[in-house]
Amino acid sequence: MAYTVIWYGRKGIIDKVIFDAEKTARDHAISMFQTRKGDDGVISVEVRRDNGAVVFSHAEN
Repeated sequence: MAYTVIWYGRKGIIDKVIFDAEKTARDHAISMFQTRKGDDGVISVEVRRDNGAVVFSHAEN
């Protein structure tokens, strides 16, 4: 099953990255959040399964 990390900014989706494992996708989202927030203006991130179900999300103002 593939997991998609979706990065959101104030105007919508900034980027999508696909991973094979949920843990890898979640770890990537957590570890890169502060960097992407500063560099790209990210305000939230989600990890979704192939069927669209959200398995992890994080947001900051």
